[in-house]
Amino acid sequence: MSVAFLFPGQGSQSIGMLAGLASQYADVREVFDSASRRLGYDLWALIQSGPEERLNATECTQPAMLAAGVATWRVWQRRGGPVPDLVAGHSLGEFTALAVAGVLEPDDAIELVRFRGRFMQEAVPRGEGGMAAIIGLDDAEVEAACAEAAQGEVVEAVNYNAPSQVVIAGASAAVERAIAAAKARGAKRALPLPVSAPFHSSLMRPAAERLREKLAALALRPPAIRFVSSVDARDYADPEAIRDLLYRQLASPVRWSTTVRALADGGVTRLVECGPGKVLTGLNRRIDKRPGLECLAIEDLASLEAALASVAGAGAAA
Repeated sequence: MSVAFLFPGQGSQSIGMLAGLASQYADVREVFDSASRRLGYDLWALIQSGPEERLNATECTQPAMLAAGVATWRVWQRRGGPVPDLVAGHSLGEFTALAVAGVLEPDDAIELVRFRGRFMQEAVPRGEGGMAAIIGLDDAEVEAACAEAAQGEVVEAVNYNAPSQVVIAGASAAVERAIAAAKARGAKRALPLPVSAPFHSSLMRPAAERLREKLAALALRPPAIRFVSSVDARDYADPEAIRDLLYRQLASPVRWSTTVRALADGGVTRLVECGPGKVLTGLNRRIDKRPGLECLAIEDLASLEAALASVAGAGAAA
């Protein structure tokens, strides 16, 4: 048996998340209290009481999701859950995975992703960029629709999330043209997403350059747990290579389907989503349906118990 812990990105946040775990485990509040001191505002109060529009602001969402992932991991450790064989993350989730693996101090990672969120938002003025989900076309058809729609502007496939589910991003008008082109090619659905910037597109390069300056000032250590990146489904162990990866990934597509298949091909039998929501778990079940691959999520007390039982049972059977 091989276990991978996977950390979600922006979009899995919700008001009230982790309340159940926090009611039983002080570790949750300890992580959030430490993050709040670094950020200068009460992050726990924000995720419990809102306002929702502030939680959904990129600059706040990213620290909230990173803290949530680290807090869930601490609870797993508290319960005696085994160290996974590897960690990975979707977009922002890579920073959480690296914090859990000891590459980044959690509070340093919290502050880093606050700046990352701010830089992403400021890279493209509001209203000038957008994203859309394309459902029902294969990757090549989505890429062809983007190429047809670009007309000198940027529109690109940026999240290869699951078979027949690809997210595109770019200039607003080009995204609209790509939606029309995708529908003409037979997409079942092509709908704009409620985000304020074209994440992971080449329009994020100015944000990546600003992030690179912040990364240069941080101490990074080799991962204590094997880390696989969703930029290219490769292992990264050298701190300088990881520093460059985090710079590049901001303007690079998330290749989640490729990453999950690579993990399964490498012998992973348990994919455990660590943090609020079940977005990755739903994607993982669509990506790889081979027998023996179990997809789990830890977001509350019941799902924690289920994951502990599954991993312990599989370990005993092995």
